[in-house]
Order: sequence, then C-alpha cells, then structure tokens
Amino acid sequence: MTATSFLSQKLGRTGLTAGAFLSAALLPVMAIALTIPETGEPAVIAGPGHVVDGDTLDVGHTRIRLEGIDAPEMAQTCQTATGESWDCGRKAAALLRTLAEQRDLACDRTGVDKYRRTLAVCYEDGVNVNEAMVRAGLAWAFIKYSTEFASVEAEAKARKIGVWQGPAEAPWDFRHGEWRVAETAAPKNCSIKGNISSHGHIYHLPWSPWYDRVSIDEARGERWFCSEADAVAAGWRPVSSN
Repeated sequence: MTATSFLSQKLGRTGLTAGAFLSAALLPVMAIALTIPETGEPAVIAGPGHVVDGDTLDVGHTRIRLEGIDAPEMAQTCQTATGESWDCGRKAAALLRTLAEQRDLACDRTGVDKYRRTLAVCYEDGVNVNEAMVRAGLAWAFIKYSTEFASVEAEAKARKIGVWQGPAEAPWDFRHGEWRVAETAAPKNCSIKGNISSHGHIYHLPWSPWYDRVSIDEARGERWFCSEADAVAAGWRPVSSN
C-alpha cells in the first residue's frame, strides 16, 4: 500500500480526499509527517519545498533525495546537437525550482539513503515531480537503484530534448571524474571542503560550481571531509543551488 492510498483509506469515512486533507493541513513554514502505525516510519512528508539542486530538496526539516532519478550536477555542462555547451546542471535545478520551490508538496517516502536523506517520490497538485524531471530530459532514470522511470527516459531520449539533444555525460560518471581529480590535491584523499561562512557550515563536493573558489582555513574551524556521510554527521549541510 502506498502512502497516499493509506491516507485515503483512513480518511474514507470523513468524506475528504487525501489531496484535500493535505491541502488543508499544510502549514506555511513547516512540514508535517504522517506515519504508518505498523512501522512508525513517515509515510507522507508534506509541506513547501526548498530546492537544493536538480534532484534534492528540503520539505520542512527533511532533506529529500528524489527517488529513481539522477540530475546533472550544478557544475555540469552538456552539449547541443551542434556542439555548443550549455549549463544542464543549472537548468535542472531551475526546472525543479519551477516544479517544487515553495509549492505544497506531498512526498511518498520510500526509504533512506547512505547520507541519511529521505528517498521519496514527490507530487505537486497531482504532478509526479520525479517523473517530470526525467520527462523534460533534465534528469536520468537512476536505473542502478530503480527502473521506474526508464520508459520515460526512453521517450525523452527519442525526442532529443534536454540532455539528450547532444552528447552528455551521466552524472554518476561526472561525479567520479571530479572526485578523482580532487583527490590528487586534497589531504589524505579527503576531497570534501567544509567551509564556514555567513550561511553557516557548508560543505562543497568536488563537483560543486564553487569548489575551486573555496579555501580551507583550519584555524577558523574549517575542515576537510573524506565522505559526505562524515560531513552530514558532523552537522554540516550541502551548498544550495539558490
């Protein structure tokens, strides 16, 4: 049973639909989480979205990684059919902002990834946000973990839209390459930069567009991290696309 069907079943006698309930219950500055009694895990996380990048967003205090998709990284570029470079990473983040930024979302939780982010499929007014990113050609179907959007990707590829209009490197390959380059200059191969600024404790991955501009001053408490999980565990947060 999906989170939405579970909620609909519970609301059946009230005459309210799950959508109507969520619309009435959403709060402007915080999210609510409904739980499945059998497991105690969040079934639906609802609230206004705040976009981090092309496949990650916050709903209230919950960091959500969109399940089954992988968008180009912010620093990543792709090519048009004529070989011109374009900022596909920034375009992906811009589309997700259009779909989800400060919009009332209902996200069906599917699990948690190794970075402790909630995996979810998010909906806004009936639109499957994850699917919409792939359909627009601004995210890959992340078939390593899910084949749910493989057919949607095939359609986008056939239409030659978004990243499929010309040569494009899959984001997982792009990340691997950037990490290998950063390792050669980072201490003990710990390539993640933990920066302290007016925005708080922010970590920058090697594929961040601001990575090369950040210098680490350990005397100020800034530091290097060997993994994203270490950075999150230490209380640092990733840089946002905004």
